[in-house]
Amino acid sequence: MNNILWWIVGAIIVIGGGLVVFQNMKATPSDDALMKEEGEMMQKDAAMTKTDDPMVKQDDAMMEKTEDSMMKKEDAMMKKGSYEPYAPEKLALAAKGKVVLFFHADWCPICRPLDAELMSKGVPEGIHVLKVNYDTATELKKKYGVTYQHTFVQVDAQGNLIAKWGDAITLAQVLSKVQ
Repeated sequence: MNNILWWIVGAIIVIGGGLVVFQNMKATPSDDALMKEEGEMMQKDAAMTKTDDPMVKQDDAMMEKTEDSMMKKEDAMMKKGSYEPYAPEKLALAAKGKVVLFFHADWCPICRPLDAELMSKGVPEGIHVLKVNYDTATELKKKYGVTYQHTFVQVDAQGNLIAKWGDAITLAQVLSKVQ
């Protein structure tokens, strides 16, 4: 008789615990309800940040215009020069600026970061860097005495050597050597 009593008490506890858990699950808001509530709160926040104050709108417009103008000026300052693949006719750029040949190899661990820097930052006005493929430009290497990749040669419009160096690993260092 005691065993049956314990079984009944145990069953009541298990069933009662199950009902409590079930009730808590029903009372907990669903993920969809939480997301809907969060979306409504975000809309309210956005509405509160909007303003019809003409002074605030004017300030916002001026800030956007100033930021755009500054970005355009910075781009123009760095992009007026050029970084492009070598072609013999491009030596004529030296008539209006300075031409530097960059003997580059795709496999060169020093060339790759400088190539990326030249591509991202651009070249200042009046300087034209011509990328020469070190692996295939045999005649140019002979002409300028280039014996290793990552060599820079500044030339005039006729292709005459002005200066040669190989110790620059950043754009700033390259520019400091240009004559």
